[in-house]
Amino acid sequence: MTLTKANVVETICVENEFSKNQSIETFEILLEVIKQTLESGEHILISGFGKFCVKHKKERKGRNPATGEDMMLTPRKVVIFRCSSQLKDKINAK
Repeated sequence: MTLTKANVVETICVENEFSKNQSIETFEILLEVIKQTLESGEHILISGFGKFCVKHKKERKGRNPATGEDMMLTPRKVVIFRCSSQLKDKINAK
């Protein structure tokens, strides 16, 4: 099962006895803070969970998989996630 935004909102609602609107607003604020932080190029460290980092990728040669044509990929930023050792241990324990 995939965890969706609706699932998270429902969990916030039940666990904290918030109304559905309060839960949605809380989650939206959290997502907005995360987006703004990553957009500014800063890292996000959540202890016991992991770290979100913005990585700069240089221009490089690529290939269009549909046509096989060579092309240059433009420089860009990507978000990477590094799992904490605590989360890694928890995932591998099962």
